[in-house]
Amino acid sequence: MGAWIRRRGIHLLIAAASAASVYLLSASASAAMAAGIIALLPLLRPAGRTAPAATPAAAGPAARSDPLASARAAFAGFDSPVLLLNATGNLLYQNPAAIHAFGEIGKGQHISARIRQPAVLAMVKESLASGDPGSTEITTPMPSENVYLVRIVKAQGAADFFVLIFRDISETRRIDRMRTDFVANASHELRTPLASMRGFIETLQGPARNDAKAQERFLGIMHEQVNRMSRLVDDLLSLSRLELKARLAPDGAVDLVPLIGSVCDALAPLADDLGVEIVRHVPAGPVMVQGDADELTQVFENLIENACKYGQEGKTVDVTLTAEDGRPPEVDIRDHGTGIPEEHVPRLTERFYRVNVESSRSKKGTGLGLAIVKHILTRHRARLVIRSELGKGSTFTVRF
Repeated sequence: MGAWIRRRGIHLLIAAASAASVYLLSASASAAMAAGIIALLPLLRPAGRTAPAATPAAAGPAARSDPLASARAAFAGFDSPVLLLNATGNLLYQNPAAIHAFGEIGKGQHISARIRQPAVLAMVKESLASGDPGSTEITTPMPSENVYLVRIVKAQGAADFFVLIFRDISETRRIDRMRTDFVANASHELRTPLASMRGFIETLQGPARNDAKAQERFLGIMHEQVNRMSRLVDDLLSLSRLELKARLAPDGAVDLVPLIGSVCDALAPLADDLGVEIVRHVPAGPVMVQGDADELTQVFENLIENACKYGQEGKTVDVTLTAEDGRPPEVDIRDHGTGIPEEHVPRLTERFYRVNVESSRSKKGTGLGLAIVKHILTRHRARLVIRSELGKGSTFTVRF
């Protein structure tokens, strides 16, 4: 009995040491967990005559003849693809996640029959030869682009096999690219007005030092550039605040009828200047939704203002609120302008995306308005649907 307990204690220590060493080498919690499970496999298999709680007869012939039974049970529930390989790189087992990701590989086939990435095959070859853990990052272009962090570790103990784990980090890499693009775009948007202002300041300090007319004109342009930067910073701060509370749904109650009415009234002077009429179509009674009144005001201000500016040629912007029995409310903002080319529609809510850069800047746009709208509606568990046809205008629909 004492010897049996000592042997179990040794296996537990080996498992802990294996997990710790793999984590230190690879910094992967999943790989460390796999190493720990592998080291514990001797404890999970029937112990034969040395175990006080089991006998060879109780263990059964199937369990004794299949040393991978416990490993298969352990990895079957993993949501990451896992392949078990023998010392020559032939397949012993693949879990359901691996079958879903790569298709079924015949048992006994070499891994290269299905996994063709040179980086993975080179890593596997090196690990099979040395017994050391390894890792690499790959991108699979088909059927859709996925990025995997691939790690391999040798089983500890009597079992002679290797565990190959694919961890999908596609979303992490996508977010990294978005952050990089965001910083690059924000820097570009700020660089242009800053360079303009520096040039005007140098001119005012030099050739235009005593030119009153030039000073007045340049100071006016500089004032416009400062306002542009201020709008950009304000929108960046709005996005930052929205991202911080993106998972917190608002719990207030908002009546959309007076809210849309106040937005239309506030934008009436702008519409008059542009020669556009805002036409409201709203029910007589209240239309209640769960939300934040200030944020929803920002949504409709942005959408109606855009319709007035970019659909100016149509002379009319229709704002329609519908709330049929048994169906969630919808708000349509429709202009009758030139419309948006079809290829641009899916990207309109991306940060800094513009169909026409010069037109957007001339209308004092920052390229962040629809991104803010999307973030607000996501927090409200609502969505934005965009439909547009060249020559007939665009419709932006908010569905709660």
